[in-house]
Amino acid sequence: MALAVSIVSAEAEVWSGDASQVSARTVEGEIGILSGHEPVLAVLAEGQVRVTPIDGAPIAVDAADGFLSVDHDRVEIVARHAQLA
Repeated sequence: MALAVSIVSAEAEVWSGDASQVSARTVEGEIGILSGHEPVLAVLAEGQVRVTPIDGAPIAVDAADGFLSVDHDRVEIVARHAQLA
């Protein structure tokens, strides 16, 4: 089963789509997310969010000042600053 991923900044949607994996840096350390992950809400640390889409090449997004939410194979990342790396 795929993860439904949405990454948005204060200005616009940066990326959305289906992915097999997402990893990000939080204030408590690095987190990796696969299908079936337990629900979590975390504060993002400044760094890269890495996404492995179901189709296509991996992407990286530079993100800062935001949070990450995981629930029922849906990953939402909302950051004040986010742009494709």
